[in-house]
Amino acid sequence: MPDFKIVVSDPRAKELRIVPVKVVGVPNLEYSEKHKEQRELVIGKANPKLIELLNPELGVVIIRIWKNRANNEKVKIAAKIVPDSSLEIQVIAVPEALLREKIGAGEAIGEVFRAPAFQIRISGGEASRLIGMRIGDRIDGSVIGFPNIVLEIRGGSDLAGFPMRKDISGAVKKYVLLSSGPGYRPKEEGERRRKLVRGNTISEDIVQINTVAIFKSVK
Repeated sequence: MPDFKIVVSDPRAKELRIVPVKVVGVPNLEYSEKHKEQRELVIGKANPKLIELLNPELGVVIIRIWKNRANNEKVKIAAKIVPDSSLEIQVIAVPEALLREKIGAGEAIGEVFRAPAFQIRISGGEASRLIGMRIGDRIDGSVIGFPNIVLEIRGGSDLAGFPMRKDISGAVKKYVLLSSGPGYRPKEEGERRRKLVRGNTISEDIVQINTVAIFKSVK
């Protein structure tokens, strides 16, 4: 059965407002296998004023936490953010189990911003619906739990990292002569190389599908 990692880019997340926050773990927020496997985003809580400031139209934020300040090591968490007026404006609440797994502590200093991109895995019937679709096709965001958007397929890659190309027809894998990406970045102008790439059609050999969110107009 197909299993795809759907990467969603938010085209409106251009000028990011980054807010320093205290990240606290709370025991009443769920953190289970579906979150560990990236089949569902964890829930985070924030003061409504902070959410308004961040303006995450998809409801998704990135929480970046310093794990080790000595070597600037950071941990990133993508979360669906929901309002909680009991929290101070510069506090983010996340599942305690997640925080302890990632940094070994119940609270930390970090920062939060609107997610420019995030990913969710799908399998089974939902993934099967994408077999045969091509770069440029659009699918309803409900396939990943976001019914307020449409996802436009922009590319993808297989398990070995070979990229899909829009100009190669079919669910194929073959060598082609390239002068530009995806699949090749020339070091000199006019340089060309023969590279192994995937075609523009999704098959079970694809593991990652890159998409861009298109917001549905509100009538």
